[in-house]
Amino acid sequence: MPEPVAAPQQVAEPGEQPENQNTWKNVLWRFAMMYIMMSVIPSFFRGKTPTTGPDGAPVPGQAYNAWPSGTPFDLYVYGSTNEDFVIGESSLIHYLSGLKMGEWYDGPDSNGQRTFTTSIPATKELQNNGSYYLHMLATRVGSQINPLHPQYNKRDVVHINRMWTRYKKRKVESTTNLLTGETKHRPEEQGEDGEIISYWHPNITISMLDDQRVWPAGTPIPPPFDKWIQIDLDTMQYQPVLYVNDYWELSSDLIAVNETVEVLPLSITYAPISVFYFQIYEAQKMQKQWNNMFGAVEQTDEENDIVKRTMLETNPYILGVTIVVSIIHTIFEFLAFKNDIQFWKSRKSLEGLSVRSILFNMFTQLIVVLYVLDNDTNTMVAISVCIGLLIECWKITKVMDVSVDFSNPVMGILPRVSIQDKSSYAESPTRQYDRMAFRYLSYLLTPLLIGYAIYSLMYEEHKGWYSWTLSMCYGYLLMFGFIMMTPQLFINYKMKSVAHLPWRMLTYKALNTFIDDLFAFVIKMPTLYRIGCFRDDVIFFIYLYQRWAYREDPNRVNEFGTCGAHPDGIPETADLDAEGNVILKPGEIKEGIKSEVAKKTE
Repeated sequence: MPEPVAAPQQVAEPGEQPENQNTWKNVLWRFAMMYIMMSVIPSFFRGKTPTTGPDGAPVPGQAYNAWPSGTPFDLYVYGSTNEDFVIGESSLIHYLSGLKMGEWYDGPDSNGQRTFTTSIPATKELQNNGSYYLHMLATRVGSQINPLHPQYNKRDVVHINRMWTRYKKRKVESTTNLLTGETKHRPEEQGEDGEIISYWHPNITISMLDDQRVWPAGTPIPPPFDKWIQIDLDTMQYQPVLYVNDYWELSSDLIAVNETVEVLPLSITYAPISVFYFQIYEAQKMQKQWNNMFGAVEQTDEENDIVKRTMLETNPYILGVTIVVSIIHTIFEFLAFKNDIQFWKSRKSLEGLSVRSILFNMFTQLIVVLYVLDNDTNTMVAISVCIGLLIECWKITKVMDVSVDFSNPVMGILPRVSIQDKSSYAESPTRQYDRMAFRYLSYLLTPLLIGYAIYSLMYEEHKGWYSWTLSMCYGYLLMFGFIMMTPQLFINYKMKSVAHLPWRMLTYKALNTFIDDLFAFVIKMPTLYRIGCFRDDVIFFIYLYQRWAYREDPNRVNEFGTCGAHPDGIPETADLDAEGNVILKPGEIKEGIKSEVAKKTE
């Protein structure tokens, strides 16, 4: 197997958001699909292993590889503008001799690989969206490659071709600076959106598959070999598989072919390939066919590049550990979601909880949904954030009294919706603390919002004022949104208690935050985003400190009017001071613990 060459590192644009969380889920999904296509599907097409008769002769009815291991052969690479190989109309790009079937340790680096670099002139035809084909021919030593030659024997030649120019729709980034009308995109990147242009990839890897298995004639060959193996019933042999391995080709390496390009670089690598890796690479192509067949969401070229680059540039041991950890991340994510729903579903009192934070979370999720829909993000991501918005809307019905009045509609059409604070929140000190916390936050967040809006307007490009509003709000929430977790800290401080918090959900989310920290070291991303992954850690450690500072004391009355000595509530006969605070009796105070006074809630 050829060693994949890492692509040049891409620098993220200022407004670009790295998809670090989805990357590992994509890797896991690909490995799962590989297993299904390599293990489950072939089980329905059981091929036979190499067998011989009692006398050692081949068993009749079985086809063997026409090129046994150790067979010497030569490799020719021709270039042409014709799809059909005509030796007189094709130019020889590279000739490689001295190759052998199944030889893994020859070559200059003793790994079976050989690399050759050249360049192809960009003719006027290619500059005007012309097609260019590469013809690869593997021949036994001394055999003719010209089909018109009298001594040509097709059984001694393995020929494949590949159109090396790719045609894709041009996607023009129609973003400009809203103040100056200028754009940072290069002139060659401008053009009509949706225009089909040709691209050239500078790398090609050619591999010979050394598969010496025997296939029974007349029996279906399992995928993916059925597309490559053709049995000659006259000789009961099949030709070897000459394979173009394009899995590690990154779309970011594609070169747009236009009148400004004079030469097209081409790096040719030959390396043998094993059956195992051949199945892996073909499984990826089968996955695309399955996605098209069942209408599944296909990953974009950028998403594929992220996954490939991660596997190329990550240490195999770290990659394996991170994949296992990402599975745990998914489990914790589900458990946090489950406990979050259970907590709010069974919640009777809002004492000690920040309702304004819930309202702000719904606003934040709405901004994320609008931003995702405005930027043509992956459909699965859009569905995920929309579900998150619905959950936040459902939480509003649990923390506030929502009523719908159909008898008095707005403008005679829309039903009138009334939203009011619940009594357990309105009649408790929590409401006052919540207002106080958000008032203090407004002093900090308002200047930051104004400053970020001015920065985004002056130095970033947008499609329009609507996109600027969404992008500004989204970028602001991404950078400073963690500050909105602090009102709950303020309420905890004022009430000297954390008993009202959903600790199971917080614990699962904190564990996921630590896993995200691991991803921040593995996945390449701008330093600003990498630092941002650690902000939630600071908030959670403050939560932990508050849990330690306000740790459980069976003699302390909490905000619900209960304590360890009176779990069912403070008795009516309890002593109260002039302000209505409960005075604990000396016999109820543990030795060494100071008494605390708490106000009884009705």
